[in-house]
Amino acid sequence: MPKSIPRTVLDVTVANHPGVMSHVCGLFSRRAFNVEAILCLPVNGGEVSRIWLLVNEDDRLEQMIRQMRKLQDVHDVRVCNENTAVFDQLSTVMAQ
Repeated sequence: MPKSIPRTVLDVTVANHPGVMSHVCGLFSRRAFNVEAILCLPVNGGEVSRIWLLVNEDDRLEQMIRQMRKLQDVHDVRVCNENTAVFDQLSTVMAQ
């Protein structure tokens, strides 16, 4: 059985306007860092959005977080290890 790779959730608060998701995901794409799952919802009346990214933990993760914080439309990035269960539940719902 293959070894399970530890995963974590990045909770990213961003400005809510067209192109922001492309900028965030483009950062991962350019560095060949896979995003396993994405959940995004507007908050605070739609001025900002929260993006949850399920990613594998690896040696490059801290660098990715630092680079994401430099993006103009990113307000905050937090690591939320305990929130991976949300994606497990969504996976079960989507598989039906």
